[in-house]
Amino acid sequence: MAGSSAQSINLKLKVWQQRGPKDKGQFLEYDAKNVSTEMSFLEMLDVMNEDLVKQGKEPIEFDHDCREGICGMCSLVINGSAHGKDQAITTCQLHMRRFKDGETVTIEPFRAKAFPVIKDLVVDRSAFDRIIQTGGFVSVSTGAAQDANNLPVGKEKSDRAFEAATCIGCGACVAACPNASASLFVSAKIAHLALLPQGEVEREQRAYGMVHKMDEEGFGSCTNIGACSASCPKEISLENIAIMNREFLRGSLTHRK
Repeated sequence: MAGSSAQSINLKLKVWQQRGPKDKGQFLEYDAKNVSTEMSFLEMLDVMNEDLVKQGKEPIEFDHDCREGICGMCSLVINGSAHGKDQAITTCQLHMRRFKDGETVTIEPFRAKAFPVIKDLVVDRSAFDRIIQTGGFVSVSTGAAQDANNLPVGKEKSDRAFEAATCIGCGACVAACPNASASLFVSAKIAHLALLPQGEVEREQRAYGMVHKMDEEGFGSCTNIGACSASCPKEISLENIAIMNREFLRGSLTHRK
C-alpha cells in the first residue's frame, strides 16, 4: 500500500514445548521469516502455526482471548519478561516492530508451581479463581440500585479503589516474582473492596480467607522486590500489598477472638 512503513524481518524463535504438566518439556527452534513489523506478537504466532499446519506439523499451543489488553489471557514470558519488555502492555499489545531483524526471541509460559503447564505455552491459572472464591466478592444483599450519593465515597479512596480494580488477573506478577508470589494480585482484589463501603461487611473474613488460600495454592512469599508491579500491564501499585497486610492482621485478630 502506498505510504506504508511496514517492513519485514526474520527471527529465530526458541519456543517452549511441553505436552502436559508431568512432561519434561524442551525448547524447540523455529525460523519466522518475512514477519511484518505491523503484526502483533500473537499474529506472528498465528502465522507461524499456519505454516506448521501446512507442513503437517502440530501447532504451538498458546492462550489468548480478547486481544485488546483487557482479559490477560495472553500470558507469555518473552525474552525473560512477562508480556515482553515494554511497560504496561499485555502480550497481544506487543508489536513486531519492537524486534530487530535476525534477533533470537525466547518464548516461555508463566512459570510457577501454582500455574502448572497444560500444554506448551498454556498454563492453568485456576488458582486465581479459587482465591477469588474465598472472598473476592460482595455477598451482602444490596436490593434495588440506590442513588449515587446515598453511599458517599471520598475522591482519594474512590481513585485508589478504581486503580486496584483495574487488575486483570493475568498472572504477570507471579511470573515476574522470583518467589512466584501472588501478593500483588491478591492485594489488588482485597484493597479494591476494603476501600469501598460495600466491602465493609466481610472485610476481616475476606482478607483472612484470601491470604490463607493464596498460601494453600502454593504461591511464594512476598519479599518486596517490586518486579511484580514493574511487569504489571495495569501498573498496580505495591501500596496495595501494604493494605493487604494491614487487612490480614485485622482479620487475624478478629479470628483469634
